[in-house]
Amino acid sequence: MDPVSQLASAGTFRALKEPLAFLRALELLFAIFAFATCGGYSGGLRLSVDCVNKTESNLSIDIAFAYPFRLHQVTFEVPTCEGKERQKLALTGDSSSSAEFFVTVAVFAFLYSLAATVVYIFFQNKYRENNRGPLIDFVVTVVFSFLWLVGSSAWAKGLSDVKVATDPKEVLLLMSACKQPSNKCMAVHSPVMSSLNTSVVFGFLNFILWAGNIWFVFKETGWHSSGQRYLSDPMEKHSSNYNHGGYNQDSYGSSGGYGQQASLGPSSDEFGQQSSGPASFTNQI
Repeated sequence: MDPVSQLASAGTFRALKEPLAFLRALELLFAIFAFATCGGYSGGLRLSVDCVNKTESNLSIDIAFAYPFRLHQVTFEVPTCEGKERQKLALTGDSSSSAEFFVTVAVFAFLYSLAATVVYIFFQNKYRENNRGPLIDFVVTVVFSFLWLVGSSAWAKGLSDVKVATDPKEVLLLMSACKQPSNKCMAVHSPVMSSLNTSVVFGFLNFILWAGNIWFVFKETGWHSSGQRYLSDPMEKHSSNYNHGGYNQDSYGSSGGYGQQASLGPSSDEFGQQSSGPASFTNQI
């Protein structure tokens, strides 16, 4: 039997059924989707400029751009419709900072999720030997939750800027030939942004996964167990005091009640003294 089959038969991968390891595995997959859909993007648009003088026209102006979206470095040439002179233009904007930050967070989240999943599966006993492992895991999970929120929000804003800068209508406004009504300028096709939209969705899904996993990691720390002991001790003291007080009330009721019942009527001595009065009076007579 191969080693993988031995590990599976021994129940080593049973940890994946627990929420902690299962969510880490999902975080690993979602991190791959996040940086793949953003970091691997390349797109473009095509424009056409039809001049009055057809020899000066250019009906296929291709403008390509890709990650990390330094659009101000993307240059292209267009006709001016004024002889053979051509105009060199560049797209506007730079979304490289937000895109690179998003991909960096995704890559490091993938590496940590991979390492944590391996620890959960193969080194679970060592992970739970002391409180250091769960505490480090808890702090890192909180930090990555915050980074996913910031990175996804920043990249969502950066993507909106990319869409505006690569909108064919906005690019046509940069061309001097298109400002003349006699020339016909139009967009042949627009860039496809579906994968970039997907990257933003996976970014916020990663934030939800990491934020939701905070509770399961916190349960592994000593803070959670000490908090439970702190809450259970006052409850035990309260219940013991209550039981002790109830016992005293019962004993008091049993002793006091009988005393009160005995004092309701006269005692036998008093009764004897009261009845001896008429007898002595008869003897005197």
